[in-house]
Amino acid sequence: MKKNAGRRNFLKNITLSGAIALVPSDIVNLTTDKEQHVPDKSDQKETTKRAYNTAYTGEYLNRVAFPIGGIGAGMFCLEGTGSIAQVSTRNSPDMFNDPGAFAAIAVKGIVNGAKLLEGPVPNWKKFGLHDAGNGLGGSTTGLPHFHAASFKTEFPFAHIKLDDKDIPLDVKLTGWSPFIPTDDDNSSLPVGALEYTFTNTGKSAIEAIFSFNSKNFLRVDDGKNSIRETKNGFILFEGGTKEKPYPSEFAMFTDDDKTIVDYCWFRGGWWDPLTMAWNTVKNAETRENPPVPADAPGASLYVPFNLSPGKKKVIRLMMAWYTPDSELTFGEMGRRKDCDPSSGCCNTPGDLQLDKYDKHFDGKFYKPWYSSRFESINAVIDYWKSRYDDLRKNSALFSKAFYNSTLPPEVTEAVACNLSILKSPTVMRQFDGRLWSFEGCGDSGGCCHGSCTHVWNYAQAIPHLFPALERSLRHTEFCESQDEKGHQNFRSNLPIGPATHTFHAAADGQLGGIMKVYREWRISGDDNWLQKMYPMVKASLDYCIRTWDPRNKGVVEEPHHNTYDIEFWGPDGMHTSFYIGSLTAIILMGEHLGKDVSGYKMLRSKAKIALENQLFDGEYFIQDITYTGLNAQNPATAKSYGGEYSKEAIALLEKEGPKYQYGKGCLSDGILGVWIAQMCMVPESINSNLIKSHLQSVFKYNFKTDLSEHANPQRPAYALGDEGGLLLCTWPNGGKLSLPFVYSDEVWTGIEHQVASHLMLTGVVNEGLAILRASRDRYDGRIRNPFNEYECGHWYARALSSYGYLQALTGVKYDAVTKTLHIDSKVGNFTSFLSTDTGFGNVSLKSGEPSINVMYGKIDVKKVFVSGRESSL
Repeated sequence: MKKNAGRRNFLKNITLSGAIALVPSDIVNLTTDKEQHVPDKSDQKETTKRAYNTAYTGEYLNRVAFPIGGIGAGMFCLEGTGSIAQVSTRNSPDMFNDPGAFAAIAVKGIVNGAKLLEGPVPNWKKFGLHDAGNGLGGSTTGLPHFHAASFKTEFPFAHIKLDDKDIPLDVKLTGWSPFIPTDDDNSSLPVGALEYTFTNTGKSAIEAIFSFNSKNFLRVDDGKNSIRETKNGFILFEGGTKEKPYPSEFAMFTDDDKTIVDYCWFRGGWWDPLTMAWNTVKNAETRENPPVPADAPGASLYVPFNLSPGKKKVIRLMMAWYTPDSELTFGEMGRRKDCDPSSGCCNTPGDLQLDKYDKHFDGKFYKPWYSSRFESINAVIDYWKSRYDDLRKNSALFSKAFYNSTLPPEVTEAVACNLSILKSPTVMRQFDGRLWSFEGCGDSGGCCHGSCTHVWNYAQAIPHLFPALERSLRHTEFCESQDEKGHQNFRSNLPIGPATHTFHAAADGQLGGIMKVYREWRISGDDNWLQKMYPMVKASLDYCIRTWDPRNKGVVEEPHHNTYDIEFWGPDGMHTSFYIGSLTAIILMGEHLGKDVSGYKMLRSKAKIALENQLFDGEYFIQDITYTGLNAQNPATAKSYGGEYSKEAIALLEKEGPKYQYGKGCLSDGILGVWIAQMCMVPESINSNLIKSHLQSVFKYNFKTDLSEHANPQRPAYALGDEGGLLLCTWPNGGKLSLPFVYSDEVWTGIEHQVASHLMLTGVVNEGLAILRASRDRYDGRIRNPFNEYECGHWYARALSSYGYLQALTGVKYDAVTKTLHIDSKVGNFTSFLSTDTGFGNVSLKSGEPSINVMYGKIDVKKVFVSGRESSL
């Protein structure tokens, strides 16, 4: 270790084992030199556009909507202009829920001094919404707004600046909710906040009134609604109906004891309530009304204040919500023969709970985790008030550490924007604390249920940011969702419980799960956890071998279901790469535990030979379509999603073979298993030159800078026209089937991030950045929301593959089993974010010398390797 005073102050604690225990220090910052990697821009279109990771302004504000809420707790979105939308706090998404809630400022004695604290109304809200032809009656879009706005994110914070020539105030708005890696529970709270900061920019003192006003947007027909009291605010309440008796509450309040509350807007017909509420704002007045038993149209809170020139006023608007019950349930409940749910985990007999998030929940319907922690909305409010400052400080520590990065700005933007998925209704957390998630969100319900294993394979953020929550997914997969034979459902039941096993296992999902168990072990360093998981992992892999490689050839050749919602027939590069990765993972885990893994080693050797010889065509990895000589005899009668064979399809089968294959195609996911293995810290065991050749072929053939002439009869909304993107598959050497695998003509951001980061891992950085830029250019705020990369639904989980950029560019991995930090930079000097099971901070490399600055928790480091050579901090 270098001997300088700063580092001696920083490295304060030495453990008895000789490991360095790094703890946060305010004495010295080891990452003051921020060398910014400047990527080659020569491949970009010559158009004026917003710079990456900068503020959104003008037309780029059009679709910005930033999720605020807790993991699995629901959310609302703060739009780029400062308005609130998409309130989804009743255990399901509600994409078009315009709550009719708005903040306003009224400055006394000034013409046009009363305005909503929102920027100009986006054009898409003027016409194009449902029922727009009837005028969108009662919308707040018709009220005066500020004339200009800018929006910048520093996740989990969103900062908005509002400007208006009529108002002598500098106005800033910060929206946020707690997000603290390793602190699962405080990051899962059903809360959010909007902080309004007013600075007097004039030469005279001003008298003003801030207000926040809201309809009771929880109200339902034939329900039992009211607006209730809370200190310095109000609570919207809906008790539900006789058929759906699920109460819901949403609180809005300040920490200012001068707050005045109107618990009941004017009651009348037409648009009377909103008209009268605005009259109060416009006249710079306040109104104080007590609660009424029922049917209050809305409520307002007012904070009067005086401000001398140059002085500042901050108003915290805090929000909390509570919907403890639902009618949500998915899947068919079954029972494993060797399962005793009362023991705490659906596991082999005699095993104990695997960890704190592996308790048995026997409710009939989904209940959110926060309802096990808080007995009422008032308990949530009290906790939010009492912990606000600490939660903000620790969330700011994360934000500071993350944005200390000197990686390319498009990388920082892509990773940060997709972390919003964790705050969206895509992610759910049931009563016992375990994660259970959709693939994405429909407009009014989750899309594709069950923590789908082959989709969540791609997601790399949760295992590093919240490792215990990620381990809970492994428990569900290998316990409740796996039967005694090793068959694993790729969609888990809700509430989580033993399931029936009546459909195919997913080869990519099940094999990927084995690599992810290896990853969770290396991240946690918990040998006891591995010891308990290993028998179930072995049963899973043995099932995979019996089912898809029954002749022990080393290839996945029997029809295998996968992330494209169909079955591939015959060996292919994609799944054989998964096979090799899972075999390598179980060999390493088994050897650590003293198990006999000789059979797996034999299969891995065969798989490597098959992949590199049989399935590599000289440029890229392909599929060897096979549907004879297998245990599965007839593709036309195989069980599949949407794969039924009509008379015409049978004729096509006889001519071309099974529907929905890729054959000689260049598949962007063609060696996906290699990327996942590297993300999971599984050592690479395939010829690296062939890997690089495949990835460069994918870039050459599948990446398009303009899709105007690309025919896509499938789902074109992801990318089309003059937009660029990475196609899922092309056939540069011919051989495209009449009906190739479904989705093949589409563009998915999750695969773009996977391929781009894999290119970077191999040192092909500029090509990876080109793909990334094309992806982010589609999500620049003009047409699509930068914080909602969608695929089969909004906030699609696969896009969390973007977190892999951090490892890809820096090679930074922390192995908790050996307490080793690995660095293998592809960008020279850098500073980047690192999150582990016990803390987070920054890792830097300067002139070949590594350093680490832990900002939260601790990270025990015994050894450091830079580009494979041992180094020191």
